Amino acid sequence: MTIERHEPATTADERTMLEGWLDYHRQTLALKCEGLTDAQLRTASVEPSGLTLMGLVRHMAEVERGWFRQVLMGEDPGAIYYSEEDPDGEFHVTEADTWEEARNTWQTEIAIARRNAAGFAMDDLSKGRSRRSGEYFNLRWIYTHMIEEYARHNGHADLVRERIDGATGD
Repeated sequence: MTIERHEPATTADERTMLEGWLDYHRQTLALKCEGLTDAQLRTASVEPSGLTLMGLVRHMAEVERGWFRQVLMGEDPGAIYYSEEDPDGEFHVTEADTWEEARNTWQTEIAIARRNAAGFAMDDLSKGRSRRSGEYFNLRWIYTHMIEEYARHNGHADLVRERIDGATGD
């Protein structure tokens, strides 16, 4: 499967622009994982870090779920990979973890995120609140935060991918 990535139009309206940049960064993470084996996707960046591409994808599945289901919709879908006993569980990949499962879970959460966001205007407040601050958020803030979250982790993914096979690029 070849991942295609497109920047949003330079004259797009605000919502189209934010959704476009979010999709661009989602596609960037997928590109960083493209063409690698499960073993490579489980390869840590460098000791002592356990950061892997598969772990980043699993983390972003949790982030999509948290913002677009828990906060935006006020749902309690539960965690996918982490727990109270292992709060960073999404990053703790094992030989049993597969790219197929991680990718499918991530893509499912993205599809749900898109569906949920479609029911909100940019200034509409979330139905749920932040677990940390108790605040409500408008969709504009959530989109902006998600772009920032992906951009930061795509920087990590660049370094991990270069470590694995030398591939570089944006």
